[in-house]
Amino acid sequence: MVFKNVREWLEAPAASVAERGGRLNVLRGAVARVTTPLLPDDYLHLANPLWSARELRGRIVDVRAETTDSATLVIKPGWGFDFTYQPGQYIGIGILVDGRWHWRSYSLTSPPNWSEPGHGGKRVISIAVKAMPEGFLSSHLVGGVQPGTIVRLQTPRGGFVLPDPPPAKVLFLTAGSGITPVMAMLRTMDRRQNVTDVVHLHSARTPEDVMFGRELRDLHDRHPSFTSHLHLTAERGKFALSELDARIPDWRERETWACGPAGLLDDIETHWRAAGLSDRLHVERFEIERSAVGEGGTVSFARSDRSVAVDGATSLLEAGESAGVVMPFGCRMGICQTCVVTITSGHTRDLRNGDERREGDKVQTCISAAAGDCALDI
Repeated sequence: MVFKNVREWLEAPAASVAERGGRLNVLRGAVARVTTPLLPDDYLHLANPLWSARELRGRIVDVRAETTDSATLVIKPGWGFDFTYQPGQYIGIGILVDGRWHWRSYSLTSPPNWSEPGHGGKRVISIAVKAMPEGFLSSHLVGGVQPGTIVRLQTPRGGFVLPDPPPAKVLFLTAGSGITPVMAMLRTMDRRQNVTDVVHLHSARTPEDVMFGRELRDLHDRHPSFTSHLHLTAERGKFALSELDARIPDWRERETWACGPAGLLDDIETHWRAAGLSDRLHVERFEIERSAVGEGGTVSFARSDRSVAVDGATSLLEAGESAGVVMPFGCRMGICQTCVVTITSGHTRDLRNGDERREGDKVQTCISAAAGDCALDI
């Protein structure tokens, strides 16, 4: 029992120890920081996979099916994770498959500072993943990953967030896996007992395709101020925004958060702009529209001494990850600027509009592809 308690203490996050922890926690954080340059992180990893003072790590402790092609992953973060994130933010997660680290970003579905009784009351986080036909990693996370798997984590980030306190009147418009960041918002309001006047309209193909369907019904039943609308596209076709006035007559009065397929979000932005309400709309996109595909080429990574041949539809970020290069990234959507590197030779093309960049230019690797052979300073 004593060993178990010591292990839990050591595995617990050491972020902001001076502000939040006692003297022993301050000492632990100080030791981690003082010894990090001297003690290789690999030695800590041998003692315990979550003992890392150099990078964020976590252990998958539960995998729960949501639908036939989606699952919730519950993760226990190790040292350094900040649980005071904002509901609606996302994290980067890296997982080792066939000897290579693969990275993706997923919305957090758990409320901040969440602890689940099934995991000893310790703070954990959760993400929900929908397997995509073309998505190697998403399919692996839904159907192949096992509890106990160690993953790498990036800090929570993103501006698609719910303020505290929330607005008096809220509208959530989601479709498919676009419901994931909104679930963190709904769970946070529920946990804080601050569910204001909230309407949620979600589109899915069939009832069986609705992620968190049972939980949405429970929230609807427990909170008179929460109304859940379900639009089944197999029965009624794509939701038409012209139906808003009939379904949600006061939508113009509501602060709106929308997340889903790119086409739906484009329509929503156009509809809100026509109504003069763009300042009351918050949009989160999971994909970029790739309007320009070039010839591709060989991408070289100068500092890493690696190269890979790719087609014109593969982003430089994906190219680097496929070659085993540790690439910086954040949103993977061309928004946050985290993935910017310098081109040392050759040309690249912006996948959104076809604009070319050349030697000496800085480029966002998540939305750029090779336009012939090129090299990057990483």
